[in-house]
Amino acid sequence: MSETMRKYLGETVAVKAAYQIDAARLAEFLGDTVVGYEGPLSLAQFEGGQSNPTYLLTTPRAKYVLRRRPPGVLLKSAHAVDREFRVMRALFEQGFPVPEPLVLCEDPDVLGTAFYIMRHVAGRVFLISAMPDLTPAERAAVYDSANETLARLHSLDHVALGLEDFGRSGNYFGRQVGRWSQQYESSKTDDIAEMDRLIDWLPRALPPEGETRLIHGDYSFHNLLIAPDKPQVAAVLDWELSTTGDPMGDLTYHAMEWYRPHDGDSRGTLVDYDLVALGIPSLDAYVARYCERVGRAAPENLGFYKAYNLFRVAAIVQGIVGRALAGNAAAEGASRQAARVRPLAEAAWAAALEAGAA
Repeated sequence: MSETMRKYLGETVAVKAAYQIDAARLAEFLGDTVVGYEGPLSLAQFEGGQSNPTYLLTTPRAKYVLRRRPPGVLLKSAHAVDREFRVMRALFEQGFPVPEPLVLCEDPDVLGTAFYIMRHVAGRVFLISAMPDLTPAERAAVYDSANETLARLHSLDHVALGLEDFGRSGNYFGRQVGRWSQQYESSKTDDIAEMDRLIDWLPRALPPEGETRLIHGDYSFHNLLIAPDKPQVAAVLDWELSTTGDPMGDLTYHAMEWYRPHDGDSRGTLVDYDLVALGIPSLDAYVARYCERVGRAAPENLGFYKAYNLFRVAAIVQGIVGRALAGNAAAEGASRQAARVRPLAEAAWAAALEAGAA
């Protein structure tokens, strides 16, 4: 296996000291609640899933995945594994590709925090957007499957799925711009003129209000399991940020693969790549194919969405930096993220200029 491919796989490690759980108590719970469970049970922790610690549960006959709220004092609405379980259950019942959610436990006496169990789905996780180990035909198929899967999600009727109260309706981008502007202002550690300009311009450049649909919130290749034996999405993971809102936000966030700057993100970027040689469609072609699938017109001003998404990521990264400097960061070395904020802000403002900002 190449080192590049090794980076793609969902690797596990021994359960970290801060996230230890009572394996015997867990085995007892599984025996009581999961049909067909048979021990003995072994545990490992996935390297990803740091917001909600995620574990691989292995038995002689089956594998499961456990996702739990982290220990410690948390905001009431944060790390809502119950919301993840609820949306995944609704989607699984519709045949949408998510792991089968088996049981939700909100009793802290079992493992200390709320958690849920789902079936393990075998697959590949591509952390690098250029997917260097694939052939052009395989890349084209993976990207098209990701496009089709997102279009399928946005074509579902969330009200019919029982998710009418899963989020707010209307003014999606206005609310999001306000939220991330506030987070940036509360955590900023440096003066970045482009962020100030974006905070002023974005509320005045909001697109016409779109339909309200179920959205994933972090639809990226690192949250897509690609089947081991074919270039097709096997499961969509990590529904922590899912809500209802304008699906163009989901699409254009996913599309940052095409316009993310060289800002130190480990996933890389497709900027400066020969997309034809890679077998990857252009951004315009990818958006057009999605819009064809969902039956809506392509956005008139893609520059706004680019600016908004880059601004949002800059604000998120700045929040990480702020927490790191305050001594509250969850990720080791988070303060080093500071160098990413300015390139994101500069790219966001360049996109705003493309969209007509002055």
